[in-house]
Amino acid sequence: MEELLARVAAAAGIDEGLAGKAIGIILAFLQKEGPAAEIGELMAALPGAQALADAEGGAKGGMLGAIGGMMGGGVMALGGQLMGAGLSMDQIQRVSKEMFAVGREKAGEDAMGAIVGAIPGLGQFV
Repeated sequence: MEELLARVAAAAGIDEGLAGKAIGIILAFLQKEGPAAEIGELMAALPGAQALADAEGGAKGGMLGAIGGMMGGGVMALGGQLMGAGLSMDQIQRVSKEMFAVGREKAGEDAMGAIVGAIPGLGQFV
């Protein structure tokens, strides 16, 4: 997890605390929206991922959830949550691209391809 945090923070130009929050929000979203088997592979390949997802899974409520809800659902809601956490659109794309690059390295292209293919609109961010 340390490698993922460092790579995402460097790619997006943010601190590791915000990187961890963003990764947690994305992982919680993927668990909700993605194919269970492949999400399981991703989570198993990233030790500590479940703790981040659990910590940010509550972001569906409160102000961040309201922002996401106003934007619709799916990837738009995810974008709203990430913007609510303090990321710009450029940073969201950088976080997503780097996170999925690490996911491909650790869980494999097949798992990550299935995840991206199963969630409408996700491909534009990774």
